[in-house]
Amino acid sequence: MRRSLLIVGLALAALALAWGVLSVARPAWYLRAVYPLAHADAIRAAAARNRLDPALVAAVIYEESRFRDDVSSHQGAVGLMQVLPSTAQEIARKTGGTDFVVTDLTDPRVNVLYGCYYLRELLDRYGGDKVAAIAANNAGESNGDAWLSVAGGKLTTADIPFSETRDYVAAVLRLQRTYRRAWGASLGPAPGG
Repeated sequence: MRRSLLIVGLALAALALAWGVLSVARPAWYLRAVYPLAHADAIRAAAARNRLDPALVAAVIYEESRFRDDVSSHQGAVGLMQVLPSTAQEIARKTGGTDFVVTDLTDPRVNVLYGCYYLRELLDRYGGDKVAAIAANNAGESNGDAWLSVAGGKLTTADIPFSETRDYVAAVLRLQRTYRRAWGASLGPAPGG
């Protein structure tokens, strides 16, 4: 009996050690198991159309919805990229989407396309400042504008006074690197690369 317990204990210790090594080394196959990539075709297409890194898009989706396309927030944001209906209606108006209805946001292709369009708008608004764009995506453009003004033109996560948004931005930036490492070429190239 003691020998069986010893064997079980050693096996559990070996598994814990292996898990610990994997969580530190984080090879690409391990990252792919932990960080899924659903709707890859929609992500690649919308990212290319909006000159975005597909890894950034995947990171925003993971942080917003964990790739669940049926999720909605208490603020009313819908789908994979948590697009607000009012934002989507404005995008539809700007892009000639005359047949758009809010329920279209539950379609992953539409949600990712509109989410990418909005992210590109934010990047353009903030002169390519990724931190400012991601912060504004989470906390709103008025907050992004105010924080960028106080920061003197270049926003860092330390400049963001809302801990939720600061954590969100840090997570998205970390996840962008993680998705690029995990999925690499299958995501498609980053713009300019």
